[in-house]
Amino acid sequence: MIKVSVFYPNQTGARFDFDYYTQSHLPMVRDKLGEACKGVAAEKGLAGGAPDAPAPYVAIAHLYFESVEAFNDAFGPVANDILGDIPNYTDLAPQLQISEVLVNASRSETGALHSHG
Repeated sequence: MIKVSVFYPNQTGARFDFDYYTQSHLPMVRDKLGEACKGVAAEKGLAGGAPDAPAPYVAIAHLYFESVEAFNDAFGPVANDILGDIPNYTDLAPQLQISEVLVNASRSETGALHSHG
């Protein structure tokens, strides 16, 4: 399992429309990527690690796929549609990272941490 993370740096004066992002952009992304996209999550930055420090990112999105190849195959044909929608919710330049998911667990799951990979 891989995770494609999209980071939006927290820059003073930048515009980010969370309503559009969560209600229009991400559903469109999920629909265009189809069955290859196994899950989507979105986060809104609240704070940094030090007291009263701003969050380093205003928003982060995570998209899950079985493999890098599955992501590339799904994203390639719809990249222009997805990237072309960015100006509708932000003037920030997103940063992308693809990671291998080693552990994916929550308290709602029973037992110990389970490795995925």
